Formats: sequence, structure tokens, C-alpha cells
Amino acid sequence: MIGINHYLVLSAILFAIGLLGVLRRKSLLMLFFATEILLNAANVGFVAVAKFYMDISGQIFALFIIAIAASEVAVGLGLLVLWYKRNGTIDLDSLNIMKG
Repeated sequence: MIGINHYLVLSAILFAIGLLGVLRRKSLLMLFFATEILLNAANVGFVAVAKFYMDISGQIFALFIIAIAASEVAVGLGLLVLWYKRNGTIDLDSLNIMKG
């Protein structure tokens, strides 16, 4: 039987993978993927705890996180396309030219 501990361990593993992806960022696109993994890890945790306590508030909070993640991806990908058209690369090291 799968219990809450299994879901929380899965959430912790996903969070660690996402955090590692954020820390090792080389490409802006990979940074977006890593933040999505972080947000999905939080969603798994919220939904698991909500199911364990028979409360719907964790699932509602997860839906808000999904909506925020979708808007973050829309804005981020728009900026990514603009940056690629301007500089020809999506490498984060090229962002150093923005320093004033």
C-alpha cells in the first residue's frame, strides 16, 4: 500500500532534482524546466498532505501553483525568444552583458 511517506519522499526527490537543475543552470530553457520540477514537487506534497488529512485546501493551493507556473512559462518563453533573436544564444553566461 502506498502511504503518505511514499508521496513525500517522491516530492523530496523531485525537489532535489529541481534544485540541482537550478544550481547547475547553463541554459535559460533548462532553468525553466528545473523551476517547473520544483513547483511540481511542491504540488505533489500539497496534494498528498491534503488527501491524508481529507482536506481540499492543499489541492486548491496546488491549482493556484499550476496557474502561476503556466503564466511564468508564458512570460519566460516570450522573453527567451526575444533574447535568442537578439543575441543568438540562450546561454546564461551571455546575460553578463546586461550588467550596468
